[in-house]
Amino acid sequence: MSRKPQREMIVGLDIGTSKVAAIVGEINVDGVMEVVGIGSHPATGMKKGVVVNIEATTQSIRRAVEEAELMAGCRIQSVYTGISGSHVKSLNSHGIVAVRSKEVTQSDVDRVIDAACAVAIPADQKVMHVLPQEFAVDDQDGISEPVGMSGVRLEARVHMVTGSVSAAQNITKCVNRCGLEVDRLILEQLASSYAVLTEDEKDLGVCMIDIGGGTSDIAVFHKGAIRHTAVIPIAGDQVTNDIAVALRTPTQHADQIKIKYGHALPEMLEGDETIEVSSVGDRPARRLSRHTLAEVIRPRYEELFTLIARELRRSGFDELSAGGIVLTGGSSKMAGVCELAEEVFDTPVRLGMPQVIAGLTDVAHNPIHATGVGLLVFGQKNLPQYSGGPESSGFASIWERMKSWWQGNF
Repeated sequence: MSRKPQREMIVGLDIGTSKVAAIVGEINVDGVMEVVGIGSHPATGMKKGVVVNIEATTQSIRRAVEEAELMAGCRIQSVYTGISGSHVKSLNSHGIVAVRSKEVTQSDVDRVIDAACAVAIPADQKVMHVLPQEFAVDDQDGISEPVGMSGVRLEARVHMVTGSVSAAQNITKCVNRCGLEVDRLILEQLASSYAVLTEDEKDLGVCMIDIGGGTSDIAVFHKGAIRHTAVIPIAGDQVTNDIAVALRTPTQHADQIKIKYGHALPEMLEGDETIEVSSVGDRPARRLSRHTLAEVIRPRYEELFTLIARELRRSGFDELSAGGIVLTGGSSKMAGVCELAEEVFDTPVRLGMPQVIAGLTDVAHNPIHATGVGLLVFGQKNLPQYSGGPESSGFASIWERMKSWWQGNF
């Protein structure tokens, strides 16, 4: 990717079920992420977050990237890419090691995280993320940064996310076919959380729900760390299908009706507003009330929120979301969705917009682009000069780990 003088450029590629979005971000002189280009194209080769047609997905990526390049005036060579789907699994793990020199070093932290990762995972799954939650030195727990502390025993609690090897390879293959390199595959709800959640919410406890086209992604945070992640294979596409079947209209028209006139709470609609609905084949169009449309939409969203509430209860983290629920993603924008979620969850709900950016905010300040903007923020945190986030990378961090390993062993 061509770079402007003294400025870092990062590209986030959100390959969703309904659309592919490429967002080009530039870090300005103040260290703020500035969106300088956005490209979007309908996705035709994805289903429920996984690739089902490599050629169609490759074409969608190529179109979105070309549009972003044209707007940003640069050549894109590498991207941070999101991954989702029901193949994604997560678990919390625990590791203990002895501190070698009475004072915790980076080598000890690396060893205890490796110990926490020593769990059996299926052969068709690979570890995508290892996210430290907290450390304990001897009897003192709740430590976020243990390096330099004195003690003889170091413990770590981590959140591990695994995904299908083949699903990850297929996404990488589609990106590579466009002549691009994948800098990193990132869990989509983790990326979205960087864009829409505040540090106060993460500390108090919050559940973020990213409702896309094919999947609804859940992430629960508490005491500043991620505690639980899950994927529900119900989202906006199911709502579109319900409308198409109930109103007997083509799927494409059903999607347009949903976006333009959709409402999740029929009782909030006033008057007798009607909408024109295209019929299948050469039958004439009909006029139906908007109230009828809302009565089709509500049960599907209610089912989705009920499944999410059940998942939170199953995980045991339903009582930790004192900060409420944050909805984001394209299918969360519909009128009445936040109010319906408050009814189901019985807790405050807000719509999450990408906040931590400058530049093309009129376009990027939209729940549709939460994952894309979050990928940019994740990419920035992983640059050597900005590292110190949950997962540092780059040559500098590799060198530090080699050096600490050498000191610890010799």
